[in-house]
Formats: sequence, C-alpha cells, structure tokens
Amino acid sequence: MQSWVAGADGSDFPLENLPLGVFRRDDRKACIGAAIGDSILDLRAAADADLLPDELAAACREESLNVLMAMGQGVSQALRERMQELLSDAGAQARVEPLLVARAGAEMLLPAQIGDYTDFYASVYHATNVGRLFRPENPLLPNYKWVPIGYHGRASSIVVSGVEVKRPSGQTKASDATAPTFGPSKALDYELEVGFFVGQGNRLGEPVPLADAEQHIFGLCLLNDWSARDVQAWEYQPLGPFLGKNFATTISPWVVTMDAMEPFRTALKRPEGGPMPLQYLDSAEDRARGGFDVTLEVWLRTKEMREPVRVSRGNLRDLYWTLAQMLTHHASNGCNLRPGDLLATGTVSGASADSVGSLLEMTRRGAEPLTLPDGETRKFLETGDEVVLRGYCEREGFARIGFGECRGVVV
Repeated sequence: MQSWVAGADGSDFPLENLPLGVFRRDDRKACIGAAIGDSILDLRAAADADLLPDELAAACREESLNVLMAMGQGVSQALRERMQELLSDAGAQARVEPLLVARAGAEMLLPAQIGDYTDFYASVYHATNVGRLFRPENPLLPNYKWVPIGYHGRASSIVVSGVEVKRPSGQTKASDATAPTFGPSKALDYELEVGFFVGQGNRLGEPVPLADAEQHIFGLCLLNDWSARDVQAWEYQPLGPFLGKNFATTISPWVVTMDAMEPFRTALKRPEGGPMPLQYLDSAEDRARGGFDVTLEVWLRTKEMREPVRVSRGNLRDLYWTLAQMLTHHASNGCNLRPGDLLATGTVSGASADSVGSLLEMTRRGAEPLTLPDGETRKFLETGDEVVLRGYCEREGFARIGFGECRGVVV
C-alpha cells in the first residue's frame, strides 16, 4: 500500500499499521489519533469534518480508547479500513492533510483508562533462568507447564513512555543480616514485555472459550514492568509480587491492533517434552498460529552516553503460552474482563544469553556485571539510566510495522 503522507511508506507506521493512541497539543483536550509516518491523524477532527461514518465518529470523539475498544474488532477493523482509504486516496488529501499533527510536537497520554492490570509469567526461558538463580536443583515449579501463571498488578501506577521512574524504597534483607532494613532499592531492574488490551469484555461468571479469546483482544503495546529485585526477594513469599513491582509500569503510547498483526502470526517455539495443555487451553488453530513474530529489543543509555546501546534482542514467539491462552485462563473462573483492562506477557526471554529480557538474568543476579561499550558496568540500574524498549514485525512480502518506543529514565 502507498500513502500520500510524506515519510509514511517504509516507516514503522505505514498504512498497514495505523496504531491508535491518545495525544494532546497546546494544552487542548485529549484526542484519539492514529500514527502515520511522522504524523498523527487527529480522529476527533476527522469526525468533526464528517470523514468518518456515524458509528465511528462518536467513539473517535472520546478522550480515551475505551469506548472504541468496547465496540469490538469489527468496528476497529472498519476504522482502520476507512483510515487507509483517506490516507491513500490522493483525492482526499486536500481534506485530510490539515488534520495531520506532527508526532514530535504532540504529548502522548495513556491510550485507555486502565481499570485492571494483570501480569503473566509466560516465558519458560525467563522462568527457568530465574528459577536457577534461586532453586538450582528445581528451577521450574511443577505447575508451570500446566497453568498460565500471573499476578494482579497495580493499574494506578501505569505510566506512558517518557515519564520518569523514581527509584522506589522498600524493605530488604541481606543474606547475612539478622533483620531487614528500609531504604532505596539497590537492585532496580527492567522487564521487557508486551502488553495487550482487552476490547470487548465478558460478564461476571461467564468464561471466554479459547476459540473466542482473540475477539476480546483489541491490540498490543510494549511494556516495561520495572522491578525492585531486592524488595521482591524479601517480600514475595508467600503471596508473590507486591511493592517490588507496583511502583511503576511503563507502556508505549501506541496500540497496534490485531488486524495489523495478522500477517505476523506464527506457532510458538515451545521446548519439546512438555505436556499438552488441558482441553480448555488447547486447539489446533491456537497451536498453529496463536503466536506472533515480534522482534523485541532493549536499549540502555547511561548519563555518560550520548546514544543508547542495544543490550538484548528477543522475540515474542518464544513465549510458552499464547495471548489467547492467557486471556482464556484469566476468565476461566468467571472473572469479568472489561474494555481497557491491560494484560501483560511477563518478561520475554529467549534461549540464548543475548535474548534475555532483564538484568536479573543477564547479570545472574549481579554476579556477572554487564560491561557496556564505554567501559561502564551494570549489575542493576543506576540513577540516570534510561531504558528504551523497541519492537517491530518483519516478514517477506509484507510491510514492516513497528510499535514505537517505550522509554523511562531512573531518577
């Protein structure tokens, strides 16, 4: 496909992508927009100019994506097709071009009002790497290959890319100490993840069958679930993550819709030898194409660096559980998911040392510090460090699409 928008073709935001987000400029009201090249198509302005059908116009005048999410994938698909028409038809350029806003001059906001946030633990490589650090003889717990493990996070501390992350304080206990102490975390870490937003919800008490699960997923984003490893290590028994996790979670501002992800479906690269999922989590369709081929990168910039350096590269296809399996399991007990709820994969790590998604794994809990090109070393993050997550999809015969960036600097 070709767009009349300068710079769109060949960018991470071509006509084949058109991710949705919420932006603001000049202290005006928040607006829904779609990224195209280096620009944003202002969808509120498009609605006011009578360029969108009535059933889309009202939802596009909202200040968050929640209403659009609740309307289901058929509506988001219709919106995408209409935007592709407007942004490719030279005859529409005169009416549409004034509705474009430079991305560089826009303030990006959270794309949705996030009511609930659940983080999974869906990478078997990450779970095994972490397990070896704490339980060398038994790294993977008995339930891991049977049930998608997750915990309920804190929606109120989710922030959009670019917001500073304050180093948290908490209670920690050194291995040779007789009592814990309270103070700033000395083991602050990032976690490379992908988040996915719930579109249409389900009623309380009504599970979501695996065959229907993807109809409840609106789209994907990048996610950094910042973690205070020393706080986490002391508090996690017996109930799991708490203050070591809920001080900040950063997401990228653009939501890549399921329609845009369609060409990049794949089977997950599960290690051999595991059990077949229970019947409610299994289908031939999900086994064959429930995964997504998304390259994921972590870049790090210290105060001494002018530009960030890439420290790892992984892929979303290395998960053990598909997005559909995670959502189906979440709702299997009748839990009601709502439009705008955010689910996350957990840290995405691969089988190789250069594909792990956290410093905890990369430095083996600080025992083997990471050496950066300028000679600096890192066991965990230091004040002034900026973490940048990037993601993109590539496949021969299809346009590359990107997720943009998910940035956060430690203060």
